Amino acid sequence: MKLFLHTERLHLIPVNHKDFELFQHLCHHPFIRKYLLDDTLLPDDDLAGFIADSDRTFAEADYGLWLINIGDTGENIGFVGLRTFFDESQPQLIYALLPEYTGQGYATEASQKIIEYAFKKLGYDYLGAACDSPNHDSVRVLERLGMEQVQEVEIDGKDTLFFRLDRAEKI
Repeated sequence: MKLFLHTERLHLIPVNHKDFELFQHLCHHPFIRKYLLDDTLLPDDDLAGFIADSDRTFAEADYGLWLINIGDTGENIGFVGLRTFFDESQPQLIYALLPEYTGQGYATEASQKIIEYAFKKLGYDYLGAACDSPNHDSVRVLERLGMEQVQEVEIDGKDTLFFRLDRAEKI
């Protein structure tokens, strides 16, 4: 079952195959792919695979990727969710916004809703996130969310920062 989530200003809508062109637009945007995709223009098959993985994890484990939609205007401004990376035992927080929507608290607001969902609905004891070291905006979002940096590792020649938030700290 896919879940629609809401915040004061945002609607979080589960990504599905009908959203392919929008998801492609987001992932191909230079601002988003710079850090999130190591500046790689992913082929359509890979992007379709991300959506299919999200559908699968929603069906099997009640998590995946949500489009971020501004409630008042209906604009799709990015995505947020939970996705498995780096051989972690549980999914990590992921988010991306188009540049014209950064600096307005949208990433923090959407991510807070996902954190609440992960702790209260999914019962996670902690939630992790990772970002490239030079992505200072993302580091600030993670810090505003209460996450603490726990590790810095070089992955594929890039310094990657790992963050963690324990449930006890958030509830």
